[in-house]
Amino acid sequence: MVVREDGRLLAIRRADNGTWELPGGILELDEAPEAGVIREVLEETGIHVEVDELTGVYKNMVRGVVALVFRCKPSGGTERTSSESTAVSWLTPDEVSERMAEVYAVRLLDALDGNGPHVRSHDGKHLIPAG
Repeated sequence: MVVREDGRLLAIRRADNGTWELPGGILELDEAPEAGVIREVLEETGIHVEVDELTGVYKNMVRGVVALVFRCKPSGGTERTSSESTAVSWLTPDEVSERMAEVYAVRLLDALDGNGPHVRSHDGKHLIPAG
């Protein structure tokens, strides 16, 4: 999750399914999580980032995939699309809530609240209540 000084959040529209999501991806076998964040954001958006902190852990209970979300700040670069993205945009928190599915929007909103790291489960579309 990349947040600018004005509070806008970096998002991409995925090339494969047209949904708005956070930039991100799968870590290389020998890659530290923070290095993977830096690489994936740059590959998908053209933006260089500095990693601040882990803000959440999110498990897709259907697919068995665990996503780590780190809050980052931009440190250079220019927005550009890639083979994985058809649009790159800096969205307000309200725009995030409007454009993204619940399971992606909550990751950005969790990162902004300063009470993390959050640990949440979901079914790929909706959060599953803890307990």
